[in-house]
Amino acid sequence: MALLVLAGSSLGQKSNSLLPSTLADWTELHRTNMERWNLYEHKLNIHNVGGLQLKWSYFTNRIVDSSPAVAKGVVYVGSGFSVYALNAETGALLWSYPTGGTVFSSPAVANGVVYVGSNDNYLYALDASTGAVRWRRGTGGIVSSSPVVSNGTVYFGSDDQYVYALNASTGHKKWSHKTNGAVVSSPAVVNGVVYVGSQDSRVYALRASNGTEVWTYTANAFVQSSLAVSNGKVYFGSGDFNVYELDASSGAPIWTYATAYTVFSSPAVANSIVYVGSEDGNLYALRRGNGTKLWSVAMGEGVYSSPAVANGVVYVGSQNPDFKVYALNVKTGATLWSYTTGNVVDSSPAVVDGTVYIGSEDGYVYAFGLKN
Repeated sequence: MALLVLAGSSLGQKSNSLLPSTLADWTELHRTNMERWNLYEHKLNIHNVGGLQLKWSYFTNRIVDSSPAVAKGVVYVGSGFSVYALNAETGALLWSYPTGGTVFSSPAVANGVVYVGSNDNYLYALDASTGAVRWRRGTGGIVSSSPVVSNGTVYFGSDDQYVYALNASTGHKKWSHKTNGAVVSSPAVVNGVVYVGSQDSRVYALRASNGTEVWTYTANAFVQSSLAVSNGKVYFGSGDFNVYELDASSGAPIWTYATAYTVFSSPAVANSIVYVGSEDGNLYALRRGNGTKLWSVAMGEGVYSSPAVANGVVYVGSQNPDFKVYALNVKTGATLWSYTTGNVVDSSPAVVDGTVYIGSEDGYVYAFGLKN
């Protein structure tokens, strides 16, 4: 697995990534609290979210299943064979970088670098301001897992059955851990432990420092859902139709909740409630601690999108024939707002500073905000 260090040149105008970062930024798939919950969103709420309007849309000409990262006034997202950087306020293209394969991975942004996987078997590190390549690391399989950056290390999975930990500055491998299946799930890194699922039906808890196993838990089918970790508990969905809660320190199961089909969606956890979609077409709200269903909402034929929670509202995308982005009341599931795109919405929303960002298989990246 060769490491190639490239001196890429600017592919577009210089971005505004020199703007100060804020706690409200959504810099990776899980967001920094690993729960898909933006505690710092105060502009949108249950009373005004119904007034969301299309702020801008950017056409990539390819499906957008990658989920946006938002940092320092820039939206980073994958589509087709490229990674895009868009002005968060206007949607103007700042730069794009062509990879050698389709980009389903969702970017992570840290210290001026954008990390993202591609189906050409590489993880890329791109300069956040210019799109120039800092480095890239080859694996033995496609990288649709979304990277996570923690303490100077970038963690991700590959279809070659390995979980990787690389030096975030250089791309040099710190360690890799072999599973027995493709690793599509995106890692969560909490308290020095990496939690990740594999197509071998297992969830792995690995030491972030060296990749040694802390524990493994075996579900009854593949684990493609990414994991949420909150208050010493781990949450994920499985191909066995179940949503799980495990003890984060031991891997001991606490409860399972059976949906009617596969759970690809990754959970969001906020205020003792677990929100997760299922291929059965429902979004579920489950009580943390016992898995009791509080409510469910039917939307389309399946929910692959991972919900995002902010200030009393849960946001999520839907499948055929719905094609919608939803904003729901976190307590009741009541629809507060929706917008119909031109195709399936498997991308997961990011909610930052009064704006909702999401992609669609119609080829557009969307931004929704309140009218000024």
